Amino acid sequence: MGKNKLKKFAEMEQMECVLQYPYWTLRDQGFPYRGRWAEYFGNDNPIVLELGCGKGEYTVGLARLDPDKNYIGVDIKGARMYTGAKQATAEGLKNVAFLRTSIELLPYFFAPGEVSELWITFPDPQMQKVNKRLTGPRMLNTYRKSVKEGGIINLKTDSPFLYQYTRELLRASGIEPQADTDDLYASDIAKALPDIRTHYEAQWLSRGKTIKYLAFPLPAEGEIVDPK
Repeated sequence: MGKNKLKKFAEMEQMECVLQYPYWTLRDQGFPYRGRWAEYFGNDNPIVLELGCGKGEYTVGLARLDPDKNYIGVDIKGARMYTGAKQATAEGLKNVAFLRTSIELLPYFFAPGEVSELWITFPDPQMQKVNKRLTGPRMLNTYRKSVKEGGIINLKTDSPFLYQYTRELLRASGIEPQADTDDLYASDIAKALPDIRTHYEAQWLSRGKTIKYLAFPLPAEGEIVDPK
């Protein structure tokens, strides 16, 4: 491991907004704020997660715009997360946290109904691995264990495959999207969303790519169908 990564990890250990719990710690001791995130943030405001947050640009951007919600970026890559965590620390943002863990382990960190909303921003479409696809049935059923009934999932992607796959999954599962566009910035939907564009999103737009967006409620019950 490079010295730069080691330095970042050492800094992150001292950041109050960064929470790092290995699986064996969760298994043996549990997570102290599960069902008690109000104690961590010091308020009962809604909790919003960004899954696969990378550098945390969206997490920090959302927290700046909306101090009445608590935003948590989730990613397994600590070296990426460092950027957002350092920014949040420098700005003194109290409604931001970063959770370094696998997304599959979310139920260890959040009690049923504790999460109000999810953002999935430009994930790997996992074209060959449906079980790892962040909008696939396995992952949506994982989110159900922590997201409240009807909690909204927001998907932003540049991938035509992931966009069409998710649309077909919603149709097959009888889930009606609240918003759906294959060209976000050419639609009126963009006016109602936070004006946040990540570094890579800006690059894709400059190359002529369109950004796709879906927002849909996550039902607590009912089969989620893989459209194959």
